[in-house]
Amino acid sequence: MVLNLSKAIEQIVREKGLKAEALVQVVESAVLIAAKKVYGDFENIEAQYNPDADEVEVFQFKVVSEAVVDPSLEISLEQARLLDPNCQIGDELGEKLDASKLGRIAAQSAKQVIVQKVKEVERDAVYNEFIDRKGVLISGFVHRFDRKDAIINLGKGEAILKEKEQIPGEILRRNDRIQAYIFDVTKSLKMPQIELSRTHPRFLAKLYELEVPEVAEGIVEIVAVAREPGVRAKIAVRSHNPKVDPVGTCVGVRGARVQNIIQELRGERQDIIIWSEDPVRFVCNALSPARVSKVIVDKGQRSMDVVVVDDQLSLAIGRKGQNVRLVAKLTGWKIDVRSEDMQELGSSGEDTSLASLEGIDKSVADSLNEAGYKTLDDLVRLSEEDLLEFEGIDEELARKIMEKVSSRKNEA
Repeated sequence: MVLNLSKAIEQIVREKGLKAEALVQVVESAVLIAAKKVYGDFENIEAQYNPDADEVEVFQFKVVSEAVVDPSLEISLEQARLLDPNCQIGDELGEKLDASKLGRIAAQSAKQVIVQKVKEVERDAVYNEFIDRKGVLISGFVHRFDRKDAIINLGKGEAILKEKEQIPGEILRRNDRIQAYIFDVTKSLKMPQIELSRTHPRFLAKLYELEVPEVAEGIVEIVAVAREPGVRAKIAVRSHNPKVDPVGTCVGVRGARVQNIIQELRGERQDIIIWSEDPVRFVCNALSPARVSKVIVDKGQRSMDVVVVDDQLSLAIGRKGQNVRLVAKLTGWKIDVRSEDMQELGSSGEDTSLASLEGIDKSVADSLNEAGYKTLDDLVRLSEEDLLEFEGIDEELARKIMEKVSSRKNEA
């Protein structure tokens, strides 16, 4: 069966980056399937690529016998010696079959199998190329979009950057060059699913490895990362060399290193802090520059009640509780922050939970709790304008809440 294969194989190898040997096996397999449809599904039929003739030849191997019982498996000595004058009884002889008899339908079937097998070989090649690169940083070009998911051309394959893995507010356009983190590689019926992320905490760690030689060399270690992608991140670092300042090293001269990372992350602010084995010191470092005056630890619940200087509450909690939320993610401890004034007010025994306040439903209370405001006393440093930023709180409810907060302060 003449297929003029060499040029076709060279082209596929060049375009797809596949191995020629694998493609030859694919073609042989396809021709064999077609041949068995014509000559019968016999185990002794084989297809072999002949590079000199640039074709796949089909052979049926038969045993030379004195008395032929099964013509599909045996050949007489007389017929065998027409093919090979030196053959003897018991030898196995390959009889070349007429490939022209395969016909148009069989040839078309072979072509379909070749296309299918080439896709399988390509799929396996892409999977093998990227499975060992899971967890690394990679660059690629935005090739196209599937709704709001971006399809990224990585050269030897395509990957998907789903909408949820994109930095909020980030606008991607075709042909944009981006960096991303390979966080998963799985096999599928089509091509392997290579999933990228720009929101994963490890993406930020890998950027520091790329930007800071001391991190790449292991002198400075990034112990933990917490992110609210596109807005703010906290990175805990430590140095394995007492002469190297881990924070200053990551920041760089005049902030050059950290600014490059902030730019890559579309303005995501970076808080770089010193990691500590002591969880209390670690939490205090993470809350800096807010000044902590007391910490009450519950190891069983893995929680801390942190008391800060009165004028430091807003700084410690952050806008909508962002700072304390990141501290909790970074340290792995549940953090409840309150001021010294709140500590005194909280000892009265009165029910000051937000859920006890008329007009606040569970969803609003949960939103405030998540932001670090669990009691009326926690709201003492907020204004009506601050409350209006929370979903579900209108001007009337904000006013009522602040009246109740003011009443608590006057009672104290």
